[in-house]
Amino acid sequence: MVNTNKDTEFVIGRHPATETLKSNQDINKVFIQEELKSDAIRDIITLAQKKKIIVSKVPKGKLDLLSDGQNHQGVVVAIAAYKYAEIDDLFKAAASKNEDPFFLILDGIEDPHNLGSIMRTADAAGVHGIIIPKRRAVQLTSTVAKTSTGAIEHVPVARVTNLVQLVKELKKKNVWVFGTDMNGTDFRKWNATGAVALVIGNEGKGISPLLKKECDEMLTIPMIGHVQSLNASVAASLLIYQGFSSRGN
Repeated sequence: MVNTNKDTEFVIGRHPATETLKSNQDINKVFIQEELKSDAIRDIITLAQKKKIIVSKVPKGKLDLLSDGQNHQGVVVAIAAYKYAEIDDLFKAAASKNEDPFFLILDGIEDPHNLGSIMRTADAAGVHGIIIPKRRAVQLTSTVAKTSTGAIEHVPVARVTNLVQLVKELKKKNVWVFGTDMNGTDFRKWNATGAVALVIGNEGKGISPLLKKECDEMLTIPMIGHVQSLNASVAASLLIYQGFSSRGN
């Protein structure tokens, strides 16, 4: 992640940059590597010019610095820091589609690539919003944005101080909360109809004990191989798509 100041973030790469330019995100400037003339680059410049956004052509070294050495593909977009949604916004997102809420709660995901991948799957499967803790977890960064390949612009993310308290409040609103654990119901039997929230735990520790106690039911992914664990984003994808399928999609 690269920050020139606390109010600025950078979107890195051609596709993420294009999605950002098509969104309502506040954009400060577009940096293009000088002498690049591909169709994709021209399209990005055209999008920026239509929105009257400054386009600055700079040496590759400048982009290497702004992107902290990541593969920027000749494009870096400077934006205002990502804005987080409120919990009510997530319910409104579901209501706007006349659908029962389908939320993800991420308990301490630390790897920005995992968060970006989870966002990508969430967008594809119609998840109405993601909830993360304010502390001890990855936040919305340029790396998350790049990994999400544009999904960050379409899936609202809310931050809360206390996930246990959040789950209690969701349950008061008749949201059924499912956790993930080594012991639980086979995820292939999960019926995610109605208002549901799926909790995905930390990459190493899983779901915290206090949060696990608040879940209405635990789900497990059966495994018969030698490796008895899955990457957090892979596990989340399997569960999200089971929820997606069982909801009649």
